Amino acid sequence: MTTVGFIGSGQIGSTVARLAIEAGHQVVLSNSRGRETLADTVAELGPRTSAASSGEAAAAGDIVVVTVPVKAFPDLPAASLAGKTVIDTCNYGPERDGNIPELDSKSLTSSELLLRYLPDAMVVKAFNNIFYKHLLSLARPARATDRSYLPIAGDSAPAKAAVTAFVESIGFSVVDAGPLADSWRQSTGTPVWGTPYGPYSDEKGRPTDEDTIRAALATATH
Repeated sequence: MTTVGFIGSGQIGSTVARLAIEAGHQVVLSNSRGRETLADTVAELGPRTSAASSGEAAAAGDIVVVTVPVKAFPDLPAASLAGKTVIDTCNYGPERDGNIPELDSKSLTSSELLLRYLPDAMVVKAFNNIFYKHLLSLARPARATDRSYLPIAGDSAPAKAAVTAFVESIGFSVVDAGPLADSWRQSTGTPVWGTPYGPYSDEKGRPTDEDTIRAALATATH
């Protein structure tokens, strides 16, 4: 059993938390509005769930899921995340985050930018390419023939291994999409972003195999 900390508890964060609880993990949730605003979610997810400050969630997690707007990266508890495996689910959106020159020029990926704020963490990009309703509906047992694949990217082999084990435990298989420098291949608007799993109008989504994900990653253009 793993303890998973969450910094941010929006649609993707709460969906990953739900799948984690169903898989037998412990979950510590946090958000920017205070732990009291998570009372209903904690009650719904059950006794293996608790709410905390972002620093406490970071400290508690064997793995920590960061799922916040990119503009909030400077506010993350870097000291509490030192040495941690961090799953970055975040997508850059200038309309929400404001313009960030390094991301606009594509000299950095958003995950590389996150690593600048968390230099002592091991960052792995995951869960940023799938609609939260598809994430919930497409989870399958380990030996299911219609198990879907998700891409991950990262620079640390041990962190990738830990994230792969976690993703597999909650119902998906993994495609290694390379280092953080290549994580743009799964960012907003790329072929692997959303489309392989079906339209948003179909909340059940469609199972997506390894070859489909690899092909989508390969056809991405910068």
